Amino acid sequence: MKSYRKELWYNTAVRRQLLNITPQINDCLRESGIKEGLCLVNAMHITASVFINDNESGLHSDFERWLEKLAPEKPYSQYAHNGFEDNADAHLKRTIMGREVVVAITEGKLDFGPWEQIFYGEFDGMRRKRVLVKIIGE
Repeated sequence: MKSYRKELWYNTAVRRQLLNITPQINDCLRESGIKEGLCLVNAMHITASVFINDNESGLHSDFERWLEKLAPEKPYSQYAHNGFEDNADAHLKRTIMGREVVVAITEGKLDFGPWEQIFYGEFDGMRRKRVLVKIIGE
């Protein structure tokens, strides 16, 4: 069995942003040479997320509004975690959106359902963060 590992780095210019990282994951898959197996993609920071969904701008706006209702950024004083930092909401948003995805690899391609794409969700941006890509198979 082959194994491939790569770190992808992101630094958003804003606090919250959703990035479609499917093209970079496809590049990793090509680099790996693996045709059948599994691809793990996970955020290596506790205020960021990796998830699968539709690449549709209205849905992305819906995520932003929904997450803000569930875990509003302000007032910062509403969270016991905030003191040294002001990112408690980002920790909660990450928990809701998830840490990682695993996608089957079939015939050298990510085996997605209709409309599925891989996203990096940044909830406490403006600093460099990494995503781990681990691919195993033959």
